[in-house]
Amino acid sequence: MSDVCKGKSSWPELQGARGEAAVKRIEKENPYVDAVIVPEGSSVTEDFRCDRVRVWVDKHGIVIGVPHIG
Repeated sequence: MSDVCKGKSSWPELQGARGEAAVKRIEKENPYVDAVIVPEGSSVTEDFRCDRVRVWVDKHGIVIGVPHIG
């Protein structure tokens, strides 16, 4: 699905990084997306959007998964 989206679509290198730093880097590397921090365990919609990257973080603010468009 991300083949239709503009720019970089995933950031595996950010797993384990601080959430705030990850958001800044994602938005710098792909100006077409808004990155948002989502605390682990939160409920979210399941719709796919090319302009969104969810950055899942643990209780310490550390990225726990690979951020990607969706």
